Amino acid sequence: MDFSLTDDQLMIQAAARDFAKREIEPVAARLDESGEFPADTIRKAGELGFMGVEVPEEYGGAGLDAISFCLMMEEIAAVDAAHSTIISVNNSLYCNAILQFGSEQQKQSFARPIATGSAIGCYGLTESQSGSDASSMRTRAVLAADGSHYVVNGKKSWITSGPVARYMLLFATVDPAKGARGSTAFIVDTQEPGYFHGKTEPKLGIRASATCEVEFADCRVPAANRLGAEGQGFQIAMTVLDAGRIGIAAQSVGIARAAYEASVRHARERKAFGTAIGSFQMIQSKLADMKCRIDAARLLTWRAAWHKGEAARRGGRNTTEASVAKLFASETAMFCAHQAVQIHGGMGFSKEMPLERYFRDAKITEIYEGTSEIQRLVIARQETGLR
Repeated sequence: MDFSLTDDQLMIQAAARDFAKREIEPVAARLDESGEFPADTIRKAGELGFMGVEVPEEYGGAGLDAISFCLMMEEIAAVDAAHSTIISVNNSLYCNAILQFGSEQQKQSFARPIATGSAIGCYGLTESQSGSDASSMRTRAVLAADGSHYVVNGKKSWITSGPVARYMLLFATVDPAKGARGSTAFIVDTQEPGYFHGKTEPKLGIRASATCEVEFADCRVPAANRLGAEGQGFQIAMTVLDAGRIGIAAQSVGIARAAYEASVRHARERKAFGTAIGSFQMIQSKLADMKCRIDAARLLTWRAAWHKGEAARRGGRNTTEASVAKLFASETAMFCAHQAVQIHGGMGFSKEMPLERYFRDAKITEIYEGTSEIQRLVIARQETGLR
């Protein structure tokens, strides 16, 4: 096995680290406090190729691999998880779906503007009554008599970038009686009549990432904007979530790393009983546990990214590897953030330091794109073949 990174991978890692430190770090705390969407820094991220890392150059992207995407995500998330959430949805959920299932025209029309950063994409799967149970969605798409368009009605919940997105990858049912087999994917232009977004949700963490409910009221979607075949939506959604979970795993590693690095600095600098607290065995134990989990989470994430590339080449999926990485990395982020707050004591509880932000941001990684409970079900079912 060779764990060394290629020149291209090292290049995007360094570029993302520099961008995050120079552009995001100075504004991260203020944007977290206000909940303002970081339009300026996201536009700059697009100019650097971060919004379409794996998108081929002919469609406006950087044309790099899945491990490059993970390296970029970790660096951004280590400075601010909210930025990395916006970037992850653009890359792993929206663009990835169009690249895998879209026509040439759809790739040119709907992947290019997102990959270049000139527009934002979002992913519309979750509904208020169907979060983990995505097969029971109620949003309905009805094909017009002349076959030219679909009429969509329904609501989607917890849509990342919903208030600012130009395009949505929407999942709706064309035949409720068929359950998951009636689900179909569409690309929706959010500037068309019939698309309405609600208020931006006030969230515990990733507050600069705008999240809202979206309603469709007789929204006309051209038949040419259907992604894949009728009834293929559930397959598309689950395949894309495999990629999305790798993005969240990389995000989790970044959050965990930030918490760990802050803790190491504090352990060296903070004195108690006349000595640096890093010399105390209880602090050393916490740091050692954090380090081991972060290294394991990163390697699981890279393994999942490698398998993603292999699966794409052979026409398969990387479901187990993605779920293992997402489960372990997200719980590592929460563990490390918790330990970091504890190591910092009262200062860890203060908004004057970023520790409490890491703690709040880490929690969502155990919830979105499949909760930890769902990941355990996915892994066990993949391994046993039982349902």
